[in-house]
Amino acid sequence: MSPFNKLLSIHLRSYVILIHTLFFSLFLKGQSYSELATLELDSHILEIADSFLEEYPITITSYVCSRSSGGKNDFYSEGDYWWPDPENPEGPYIRKDGFTNPENFTAHREVLMKMGEMVGTLTSAYLITKDRTYSDAALEHCKAWFLNESTRMNPHFLYAQAIKGRHTGRGIGIIDGIHIMDAVQSLWVLENEGLISENLMTGFRAWFSELLEWLMIHEYSKDEMVHPNNHGTCWNMQVATYAKFCNNSKVMEFCKANFINTLMPGQMAKDGSFPLELERTKPYGYSLFNLDAMTINAWVLSDSFQCFWHYDINGRSLLKAVEFMAPFVAKKNDWPHEPDVMYWNEWPVAHPTFLFSAIIYNRLDFYELWANNRHFPKTFEVKRNMAIKSPLIWLYKKENCGN
Repeated sequence: MSPFNKLLSIHLRSYVILIHTLFFSLFLKGQSYSELATLELDSHILEIADSFLEEYPITITSYVCSRSSGGKNDFYSEGDYWWPDPENPEGPYIRKDGFTNPENFTAHREVLMKMGEMVGTLTSAYLITKDRTYSDAALEHCKAWFLNESTRMNPHFLYAQAIKGRHTGRGIGIIDGIHIMDAVQSLWVLENEGLISENLMTGFRAWFSELLEWLMIHEYSKDEMVHPNNHGTCWNMQVATYAKFCNNSKVMEFCKANFINTLMPGQMAKDGSFPLELERTKPYGYSLFNLDAMTINAWVLSDSFQCFWHYDINGRSLLKAVEFMAPFVAKKNDWPHEPDVMYWNEWPVAHPTFLFSAIIYNRLDFYELWANNRHFPKTFEVKRNMAIKSPLIWLYKKENCGN
């Protein structure tokens, strides 16, 4: 290419970017990112919600695994990366990091994930239409999971991520609970809309209070709390969400302190990366997963008095973390580390990180990274690594972030 043509090409690219920015700025005029997100998703949400209206509540009691040490109401799952030992097929399983054993029992995890997805989508559809058909359906699923004695899940994860020949359950199994988060947020939304009776809300809060108590006192949970990677981040994210729902200010303050004093300084490098996630065999997916968990923590913990999005802790901040990953979401092929050993082609998706960051930092480029990626992925493993699948319910009556 001649110097003239090269210069012309650069100017043309700059011109296109300028026109795009001006056009989008005009489009944005008078509309918030929250409003744009609703416009982006509403027709898709309603289509999916209509299909969910035909789904009857199904809970973990419909699936039994003979390897579980618990009862029919106890959630059970098995460690992903654990396989039979070729040298001792009947002995304890051995670990193969990053490689999921397809023979593991996953039914409880699948129905829990489906419940959270359905409840969040149905509640989103209600917010869009104000049609109680959707909210009533969402509540039926919640009643089956949290209130009905014969079908409900017991409020603990004592038997989660078991390993044959080694453990009947483990603390890291608590991460399976991230799929309850859209459901508990939906309950808060529907309560604020005046759609849940006081008696029902008492029952729902009793269930989550029991879960919260278990998460604060059980040894499994204490181990998970101090886990130095995404497990610790997801522990705090879940506990903060349940504490907020249960109006437990003591636990909320604990989660705030843990986020500032442990999670951010302990997991984040000064360039915004998460070194422990980069060491994994799926560094790209895990980095995005932990970034989502970090920003969801900030979203849940922040209020009009305290904003966790603007903290700078020894040169570490959420903005740096978002800006570290943003270029590799925009251009994945520029990723400087090894590609993930599995599901490399399935990432990225529409990560809530970039929607929330667009709102907090008023950044169009972040909004586009959210808007232009897949919003409703189908791959199980991808959905499993998305704590929030229904972002609209998390925008509902959100307080301004204090400084």
